[in-house]
Amino acid sequence: MDIRKQNEIAWNNEVKIGNKWTLPISSEEVEMAKKGDYTLLLTPTKPIPKEWIGNIKGKKVLCLASGGGQQGPIFSALGCDVTVFDNSKGQLDKDKMVSERDNLTINLEQGDMRDLSRFDNETFDFIFHPVSNCFIDNVEKVWKECYRVLKTGGVLVSGFSNPLIYIFDLYEWEKNNKLILKNSIPYSDIEQLPKNQLEERIENKDTLEFGHSLQSQMGGAN
Repeated sequence: MDIRKQNEIAWNNEVKIGNKWTLPISSEEVEMAKKGDYTLLLTPTKPIPKEWIGNIKGKKVLCLASGGGQQGPIFSALGCDVTVFDNSKGQLDKDKMVSERDNLTINLEQGDMRDLSRFDNETFDFIFHPVSNCFIDNVEKVWKECYRVLKTGGVLVSGFSNPLIYIFDLYEWEKNNKLILKNSIPYSDIEQLPKNQLEERIENKDTLEFGHSLQSQMGGAN
């Protein structure tokens, strides 16, 4: 099964239905960011401390699996050399819209976060990677690629879901409001969903998801 292609289709669909991560920031937010007043999210609700970003003006920043017209425009407004890399053209189109609307410079690249081979070793000073590892099967490949393209002393910040959410039967929770322990971690929709449910997700243009262990999320590149 082509995981990358299915999730590309799914996220293009999420753009159409208005998922939270597909809603671009406003021109007012861009102007505020130029003055140093901004909010960046790695996970859905809690902004990260600005100390994690620091003085980033003039730095080369990779917004990895980070389309949607949210993070990339902020880094551009902060004076960074920004590349937004995402699997979904629909998401990248959001960044293109904001950049044209607000006269920002953003490099747009479509591709699989597990393969950054188009970039040379030690290209970026900073990688911003919001919660998205749940859409790929091998998180270690992502970490290895991040390590390769980061400059010596570079910084990676990333958000990810607590893998415990994947041990429950999501269908029982949504349909019957019951928490039933069903799955193991690491988790894979492809391997652990019943065939009919997997086929339903594909037909409905839903994402294929994966629950990685905390060990692989936090130490998988070692």
